[in-house]
Amino acid sequence: MQAPPTVLRVALPVPLQRLFDYLPPPGVQAASVAIGQRILVPFAARELVGIVSGHGQAEAGIEPKPALALPEGEPLLQGELLASLHWLAGYLHAPLGEVLAGALPAALRRGEPLPDTAVHGWRLSEAGRTALPAMRAGKPQALATLLAGIRDEDWLDGEAPGWRAPLRALRERGLVERIALAMDTQATEPGRIPPAAISLNAEQRSASDAIRAVDGFAAFLLDGVTGSGKTEVYLDAIADCIARGRQALVLVPEIGLTPQALARFRARLGVPVHALHSGLNDGERARAWLAAARGQARVIVGTRSAVFVPLPEAGVIVVDEEHDGSYKQFDGIRYHARDFAIVRARALGVPVVLGSATPSLESLHNAQSGRYAHLRLRQRAGEAKPPAVRVLDVRKQPLQAGLSNAALDAIRAALGAGGQVLVFKNRRGYAPVLLCHDCGWSAHCTRCGTPDKPSAMTVHGGGRRLQCHHCGHRRAVPLACPDCASLALQAQGAGTERIEEVLKERFPDAPVLRIDRGSSQRRDAIERHFAELGSKPGILVGTQMLAKGHDLPNLTLVVVVGVDEGLFSADFRSGEKLAQLLIQVAGRAGRADKPGTVLVQTHHPAHPLLLTLIAGGYHAFAEGELALREAADFPPFAHLALLRAEAKHADPPMQFLQRAKDLLGDAGIEIAGPLPAPMPRRAGYLRAQLILAASERRRLHAALDALMPRLQAMPEARKLRWSLDVDPAELY
Repeated sequence: MQAPPTVLRVALPVPLQRLFDYLPPPGVQAASVAIGQRILVPFAARELVGIVSGHGQAEAGIEPKPALALPEGEPLLQGELLASLHWLAGYLHAPLGEVLAGALPAALRRGEPLPDTAVHGWRLSEAGRTALPAMRAGKPQALATLLAGIRDEDWLDGEAPGWRAPLRALRERGLVERIALAMDTQATEPGRIPPAAISLNAEQRSASDAIRAVDGFAAFLLDGVTGSGKTEVYLDAIADCIARGRQALVLVPEIGLTPQALARFRARLGVPVHALHSGLNDGERARAWLAAARGQARVIVGTRSAVFVPLPEAGVIVVDEEHDGSYKQFDGIRYHARDFAIVRARALGVPVVLGSATPSLESLHNAQSGRYAHLRLRQRAGEAKPPAVRVLDVRKQPLQAGLSNAALDAIRAALGAGGQVLVFKNRRGYAPVLLCHDCGWSAHCTRCGTPDKPSAMTVHGGGRRLQCHHCGHRRAVPLACPDCASLALQAQGAGTERIEEVLKERFPDAPVLRIDRGSSQRRDAIERHFAELGSKPGILVGTQMLAKGHDLPNLTLVVVVGVDEGLFSADFRSGEKLAQLLIQVAGRAGRADKPGTVLVQTHHPAHPLLLTLIAGGYHAFAEGELALREAADFPPFAHLALLRAEAKHADPPMQFLQRAKDLLGDAGIEIAGPLPAPMPRRAGYLRAQLILAASERRRLHAALDALMPRLQAMPEARKLRWSLDVDPAELY
């Protein structure tokens, strides 16, 4: 009897907890196919790109289909990264194929050929050198002047922000040419990097020495007040890493922080620094990822998804602003980049540094428990002093777009003294609601919310457009009230657009720049805003995008508008998030030699959170909040998982979750629900949830290990949307 053929076990990007058997492509021996290789296979009526995850024997009586092709002869996922991704799939109870696919850049996930990872530069062509003397002044001419010599793309990113648009104009006219450059030997050979020109104070030197002294894995919490120079510590540790011929990965929370971080790192480290974030096109992301895999990229700076870059010669991993919520993925594979960075650092045997002025309570608890080494930076770097904080009681005070007269007077004084002002409002748009003054009608999203819990649409475009910030639905502002036909429709409250409008009217001689999602969608948009403002007096209006890591040396006044919305949230994490936001945004002021002032407007000046922050700072708040969390058995003293379900009608999600609860039975964990979600309807789907909690992580995962296969086998599971979120950041 003939033995069954050897098959390839393939992980495919489908929501199924299993591998699929395929014969190798015609003419290829199964034994020659490595685990971790990409493979193109037929799947139903489609062709999918999967990852080879093993070899085996075909089941008797089943004839597997042959794979179509192997895009390359080398594995893309191997070693530590492949093992860590297997761990992640198990921890999240997610399909392995989806996790492996999520670790690849989109171009490689689609099966596109491996990109060229050579370093490229630009220079004037012969026609460009001839045309340069007669070119009119402007951005193309300025760039052409720079390209009289060869400039690599990293240099252009750091020294000529926005260079790509004028380059396209020059390229269309045949005035420039792209050339491949030799790899910088400093980037690949140990000992070739010059000493970093960093002057550290005593606290910074102590922290950096502790990191550099580690041989193997260790987790550090670099807990430094805003402006204390955490980045200088990162740079010193990374310079040492590169000098030893190793790679460094730096995670930052926002795309807007990446250009500033890149410029600073390139200037200090003297080696190419590769960016990896969603603001790049698919080809650029694939090149950076592959350059890291080949050991060519020595320093990688990126956002959440950069945690998946291969690091064959890893030396250190840094997670800047580790508390930031943007490190959590809220759909698809719901991983947390900070937590996975720690897992990878342990597997790679390298130190990981978590930096923040407002550490997450989980990280603080780990530091207090001895799991992390706690490095403190208590003083601002250089001559900078902490800003003075004042609470403005705005009860019974007239407000213009949420701004009190006292705040407007302070803005006028700061501009008059030559300083810059940041007006912070964590709500984009023109106004949070459109209201009929005659009958009380308000504009709600027809796809989100319920009659009991309506979801307001935000007014945008100076009062001309309505947009739902939950599902993205848009419509024009009605000409009259749909209920009573009155023309007395009024935009109530203030978002960043309305504040910008009022400040331009009140301060016509000062530049007023708005920085939020609506104004910062283009590549390098935030950097361009800062370049436009420069060091001259002016006003920045923005959301939490401006609270994260930006260094504005001429900023002397911060006005916080609308803090009250976060004081009374039902989310158990709301106090922590608000405290972090207030401390972070306050920290933008007074970072150089000019003193800073922070004004916090509120209708609740005696609220305990505000009093604690002002009197004792973030750590006084965190100490009290951790005690409350422990008493209530909330994270970090308990471990949570959130099972969500949604459908067009309310019954299927509730029935599905009740069935899940029944299957769990007496699993030794606490179960809350099923209940409608705090936002019971979104984008036309009715939503419900089940909260699972346990004091021990292993007990929670044992229950999920038993539950998930049974849930996936249920016929009901294919009739609605459902997901599992382990360690949820929000119970929404």
